[in-house]
Amino acid sequence: MAGVVGLITARGGSKGVPRKNIQLLAGKPLIAWTIEAALQSQELDRVIVSTDDKEIASISRRFGAEVPFIRPLELALDASSHVDVVLHAIDWLAEHEDYDTEYVAMLQPTSPFRIAEDIDGAIQFARKKNAKSVIGMMKAPSHPVCLRSMNEEGLLLEIFPQQEESALRRQVLTDVYAFNGALYVLRADSFRVDKTFRPYQETYGYKMPTERSWEIDTEWEFTVASLLMENITRSASLRKAA
Repeated sequence: MAGVVGLITARGGSKGVPRKNIQLLAGKPLIAWTIEAALQSQELDRVIVSTDDKEIASISRRFGAEVPFIRPLELALDASSHVDVVLHAIDWLAEHEDYDTEYVAMLQPTSPFRIAEDIDGAIQFARKKNAKSVIGMMKAPSHPVCLRSMNEEGLLLEIFPQQEESALRRQVLTDVYAFNGALYVLRADSFRVDKTFRPYQETYGYKMPTERSWEIDTEWEFTVASLLMENITRSASLRKAA
C-alpha cells in the first residue's frame, strides 16, 4: 500500500533570517513546531525532513522526524526549485527504500501555527476530490480591487478598471483567497508528470484560518510569531492547570 509522506523542507542557507529553521521560537527550534504537528497527524504515515544541513538534520531527528538522506547541495541554493526538492524525495524513497508514495504533504517550517487538523483535513479533502494538488489558503488581507501600483512620483495607478466607490465596500466584494505557504498536498504520480504545485484547473484550495496561516520570512515576523506562540502556549498551560 502506498504511503502518505509529510515532507518538511528546511535548507540551511536561509537569507531573510539566518539559520531561521533552528532559531528558537517560544523555546523550541522553529522547525520543531512543524515536526510536532506532523507527528500528531492521523493521515501521515511518515514525517521526513529534507535538508542539506547536518545541524538541522540532528535537531529534526531529536524531535522525532526521519532524515533518511541529506539533500544534495544543488537543491539547497537560493534559486533551487521546491518542485525538484519534492521530486528528489519521492524518487529517493522509491530507489533506496522501495517506498511507494501516494501523497506528499509538503510542510514548510516557516508556518509554525499550522496544526495536525489542518494537515489531516487537507489530505482527506485531496482524497475526496481525487485531487492532483491541494494548497493551503487564507482570506486575502486586501481585495484585488483595492490594490494600486505607484509611479516614481507617488502617483497612484489603476491596476484594474476604475471602480465606483460603492463597489469598493467590503460588504459587496466577493471573498478572495491567498496562498498561505503552510501546506501543499500533492498526488505523487501526477506530480512526477506535471512537475508543478498548481496543475492548470486541477488545483483545489483548502481554507485555513488567518491565525494559523502566519508565515515567517523576516526578523520582524519572527519576533511577532514568537510573542504569539508564547501567548498560545501560556494560555494552553493555564487551561491544563485549571
